[in-house]
Amino acid sequence: MEVIDQTMLPGAVEVLRLTTVADVVAAIDRLAVRGAPALGVVGGFGVALAHRESAGGPTQLEPLLNDLESARPTAVNLARMVRRVAEFAPQGFEAVLNAAFEVRDEEIAASRGMARRGADLAAQFVDGRPLTVMTICNTGALAAVEGGTALAVAEELHKRGLLAEVVALETRPLLQGARLTAWELAQMDAPHRLIVDSAAASVLASGLIDVVLTGADRIAANADTANKIGTFGLALAAADAGVPFVVVAPESTIDLGTSSGASIPIEDRGAREVVSYPLEGTAPPETKVINPAFDVTRAELITAIVTERRVVDLSGGGTLTGGQDPEPPR
Repeated sequence: MEVIDQTMLPGAVEVLRLTTVADVVAAIDRLAVRGAPALGVVGGFGVALAHRESAGGPTQLEPLLNDLESARPTAVNLARMVRRVAEFAPQGFEAVLNAAFEVRDEEIAASRGMARRGADLAAQFVDGRPLTVMTICNTGALAAVEGGTALAVAEELHKRGLLAEVVALETRPLLQGARLTAWELAQMDAPHRLIVDSAAASVLASGLIDVVLTGADRIAANADTANKIGTFGLALAAADAGVPFVVVAPESTIDLGTSSGASIPIEDRGAREVVSYPLEGTAPPETKVINPAFDVTRAELITAIVTERRVVDLSGGGTLTGGQDPEPPR
């Protein structure tokens, strides 16, 4: 399996060749590959590697599957797709590999559906004029396979001539917005500016932003949403400024088995990223740190959730289980 090493961007585009489950787990752990849809796809192909390493024997296979699905606990896609593809293990390696490709193809189709639906919705907020979009972290093709989630909506608006600008948060502590989103926006030749995270509330209050678009790593049954740390504060600021706050994520991110955000496990990534990134000596090395990688945004702060199949209007009383008539992605 070959993936772009996201830790090297924007300085260099380097491709990692992952040939073992240990390679995959290490790449996930150090965020060489990240983003909920991408993690699901990598997890699926990781099962194929696990099947080959274990010769398909369940005794040897199960520990490898456990290693894969536990590499990052918050994003539901990883564990879900590992187990989905693993169901084909008794049928042999080719069946497992085909299932992994099916997951990949579904995520590509989902990106296209989310882009179309999200752009349609965003255009309605401003009666069709070009929009200024704010986003956090990275939700483009790097976080998926092609297109992405929230950033795919911005790209679709750009293609339609309806994007005035993307205002991207730098996204501390690992600067995914600065390193990855700004890089992707430059690749698509989309107008954009970068701001520090602490400027987001002020920029929202200024009236510059028309809509906030974010991704999601897990959406609970009540529509509480886990995403990159800082998203909750962004939602609070958007609510105060009267700016629509839209979550764009594939159906595979919705976890109806998790009742609310209070039950979503939040990964803490330790001190190093805070006290020594991007430079050594950011803080004294003995400094104690709280470093949650994600936070939970309450459903009441979310205007709508856009998936490849539907738009759930939470502000209008819609629910994830409210009987919408999902359409297949186009």
